[in-house]
Amino acid sequence: MSTARTALETEEHQALRAAVAALGKRYGRDYMATVIREGKHTDELWAEAAKLGYLGVNLPEEYGGGGGGMAELSIVLEELGAAGSPLLMMIVSPAICGTVIARFGTEEQKRTWLPGLADGSLTMAFGITEPDAGSNSHRITTTARRDGGDWVLTGRKVFVSGVDIADATLIVGRTEDARSGKLKPCLFIVPREAPGFGRNQIDMELHAPEKQFELVLDDVRLPADALVGDEDAGLLQLFAGLNPERIMTAAFGIGMGRFALSRAVEYARTRQVWKDPIGAHQAIAHPLATAHIDLELSRLMMQKAARLYDEGDDIGAGEAANMAKYAAGEACVKAVDQAVHTLGGNGLTREYGLASLITASRVARIAPVSREMILNYVSHQSLGLPKSY
Repeated sequence: MSTARTALETEEHQALRAAVAALGKRYGRDYMATVIREGKHTDELWAEAAKLGYLGVNLPEEYGGGGGGMAELSIVLEELGAAGSPLLMMIVSPAICGTVIARFGTEEQKRTWLPGLADGSLTMAFGITEPDAGSNSHRITTTARRDGGDWVLTGRKVFVSGVDIADATLIVGRTEDARSGKLKPCLFIVPREAPGFGRNQIDMELHAPEKQFELVLDDVRLPADALVGDEDAGLLQLFAGLNPERIMTAAFGIGMGRFALSRAVEYARTRQVWKDPIGAHQAIAHPLATAHIDLELSRLMMQKAARLYDEGDDIGAGEAANMAKYAAGEACVKAVDQAVHTLGGNGLTREYGLASLITASRVARIAPVSREMILNYVSHQSLGLPKSY
């Protein structure tokens, strides 16, 4: 499929896109399907992507990264997804956790974690969602209290990806403000084997190498240096990680949508039922063209969000990142649905690799924040309409 994206990208970005696409092609959907079927993880692809410098492309050079930003990292995830082999943990480990530590961590935290996150030898998960809080971060009940020189964390988290393979989890908790008595968000690095840090796998219909977990923090004792950044700037630090999460979720959705669309276009070009290939019929061609347009528009907003974020405009990036995530989620679901429909019965077979995407594509709509909460954000922040909550 032709695309207009290269006209807006630097030569370096075009080269990165082509190189990652070549890597993704060597693995592809068959590799991902085998990994899922055998209950394994994408260790080989993760290691090779890391060796080539793709995983840490957004992290500072002085800590082993590529010195780029979300513009580069989103290209990596999009192209791997377009090849049928996305790495979901890229959203979590280098994008959220790596960014937060690079921007707000102590020198010791940077030296301890960033080189490993960049070269793939270390992985970090991210825990924010709670059973009773959902998308309402103000209702987070995981609390951290001081005990001498330590912190003690208590609470629960749900839908935390990849905890079983992560060396640590960046946990969003709340501490009491000594002046106001109100609870404020703070971020803590919790090692996987910390006493009192329990996990239970959630039985999901979603088929992916990355498993989902419920976490239980039962008086988990952490040293003072487990706190990331300034205790009084927790909200700023939290959103410094959530904007990259939204940008990368958009990349995840765009990549998946492109993969599904490419399968459908290939099928429509060659599948012949009457005199001409089915792709010659407008009832088939036009919905595929619409899906392509929607994916291209989503990428433009993602590129805008990444650029604003990389330039340090957190407020501008917040609006664009939410819009990009919304647009990509919608475009992904529609592209997958139309691809399956184009193939008819073949779209539901394992051979063509599209049926499992019906469930997977919903992730881009639901996580990490629902489309309804994004519409709330845009109506309040962008349009200035009053809140109902």
